[in-house]
Amino acid sequence: MYINKNSRVIIQGITGNQGKFHAKLMLDFGTNVVAGVTPNKGGQEIHGIPVYSTVKEAVKEHDADTSIVFVPARFAREAVEESLFAGIGFICIITENIPVHDVIRIIDLARKRKARILGPNTPGILIPNQIKLGIMPNDLSLPGEIALISKSGTLSYEIAHFLKVSGLGLTAFIGIGGDPVRGITMLEAVKYHEKNAQARFIVLIGEIGGDEEEKVAEYIKNGFSKPVVAYIAGKYATQGKRMGHAGAIISGNAGTAQGKIKALREAGVHIAEFPWEIPKIIIKKLKGY
Repeated sequence: MYINKNSRVIIQGITGNQGKFHAKLMLDFGTNVVAGVTPNKGGQEIHGIPVYSTVKEAVKEHDADTSIVFVPARFAREAVEESLFAGIGFICIITENIPVHDVIRIIDLARKRKARILGPNTPGILIPNQIKLGIMPNDLSLPGEIALISKSGTLSYEIAHFLKVSGLGLTAFIGIGGDPVRGITMLEAVKYHEKNAQARFIVLIGEIGGDEEEKVAEYIKNGFSKPVVAYIAGKYATQGKRMGHAGAIISGNAGTAQGKIKALREAGVHIAEFPWEIPKIIIKKLKGY
């Protein structure tokens, strides 16, 4: 999805603990990490990766086109803007707790520069045997025919594990992030994988808050070409209670799990009551019943 094994990746914030740790895991996965960037730290090496003080230098030296951001929230907007102005086309923002007004500015600038933002507050994106741009486990999945699109990081890891032990693999894992304002939306990811010939099934992991699942349901109603299985977390959450993510909160009658499940079910989506039911539903579909 927008990236592949040939993507030339830089890691912003590579000299920090998280950046350094996940740089090694991404290298081990086979991700083509060409450089790291930390202001005033140019000239260093992390796991053999050259470090530059600016994104502009990294792009000039390595023709980088993709970035993953491990920069603290108060510096994240400037870091992302630096990448956008340097010509980076795809930016994955791992950082959480970025102020909403900063995210709005980032997304607006990305649209103007025809770049794509994944996140913020996302576990990232993984394409088996090609690239991992994120913090998910390296052994998350087998290669396969399922596009897993999720708001939740750890819950989607669990579901990917259930799929793997059932012999079902992924064509892609996309964590869209749990903040109320984000770059790539659930609907955009669904539309992309509707056209992806390698994706035979789509699995949606939703949760309370927002209306993205309802927008997907409305879109699927109009002759969607692939089977969709969904699990919605937060069925027993009370109004006004936040569940981990900034976007996971019920406000009035909006954003309830029951409302999302109803909309998806009416659109023909197969609903799993529990996460471990998802592989069973897909296997039944494969067998034709």
